[in-house]
Amino acid sequence: MPAEASSLIMMVVLFGVMYFFMIRPQKKKDKEVKEMRNSLSVGDEVITIGGIHGKIVKVNDEKITLEMPHAKQRIEFSKWAIGTVSKKGKDSKADIKEEVIEKIETTEINEDENK
Repeated sequence: MPAEASSLIMMVVLFGVMYFFMIRPQKKKDKEVKEMRNSLSVGDEVITIGGIHGKIVKVNDEKITLEMPHAKQRIEFSKWAIGTVSKKGKDSKADIKEEVIEKIETTEINEDENK
């Protein structure tokens, strides 16, 4: 009987080790990828799992439309086909306004220095 109990304990320990070193990290990674795909927005530059680089121009529930930088072609992909986000686009109009104001201020400073 003690041999059977130790065998059972070893199986439980082995399953616990497998869970903490294999299953749990994979679930965590899957959750992060799902969050990344749900947070895609227009203007983000992404790379698909097939290696295609493009900029998002349209986002639907299950599909996105990418514009390729070279030929300005637009291709529709499923969201699950996005592998990574290489560059986040501007989140809001406020970010764009801040960037424009900053450019105007730097050009005014440069013009004052040249005078």
